[in-house]
Amino acid sequence: MTQTARYHHGDLHATLLQEANTLLNEQGIEGLSLRKLAERAGVSRTAPYHHFRDKNALLCALATQAFRQLDEMINSQLQEAGSQEGIQNFVREYLRFATENPEQYELMFGRTIWKGGEPTDELKTIAYRSFRHYAERLATLLAGRLPARTDSLRVAQASWATVHGLCRLLIDGIYVNREDIETVSEQSIALIMAALSQPSS
Repeated sequence: MTQTARYHHGDLHATLLQEANTLLNEQGIEGLSLRKLAERAGVSRTAPYHHFRDKNALLCALATQAFRQLDEMINSQLQEAGSQEGIQNFVREYLRFATENPEQYELMFGRTIWKGGEPTDELKTIAYRSFRHYAERLATLLAGRLPARTDSLRVAQASWATVHGLCRLLIDGIYVNREDIETVSEQSIALIMAALSQPSS
């Protein structure tokens, strides 16, 4: 039986991304290759090249997929105006997403693509859109709570950086106890909300 004959799926592109994520989780960015992907998917060695020009294109596709998941999370968790609980739920879900998918998270925000590679237009679009959605929804949640002359965009950037830093501390093993990092995240949320609790004047 040939490699191509073992392939029975209707959507090769989706299957390749699924298998690539599995390889990414098992072997990291350095261990992922189009050749290994073809073997894992049970297709010819040239088949993945019909969907991804090279490894950079594959990595960008994986990061794009992960950003779509993040964007869905933002839209679902931060949809209720005035809800502090929405912010808390988003932080918890963000931490869970990052720590359960560390290799994908590294692709989304790490140097491999953004500094060492070449991000595709599709990736840049979804990455910037997800932050824009976050900034817009956070501004709605904090409407009337920001001190005068506070730039809501800067608040969004600072709060995102805080959560991102917590994720890195946990992923990189500096905080190895998940209960500790969740406690720290809850305290961070409390501090942010307390600082913004004064009505604008």
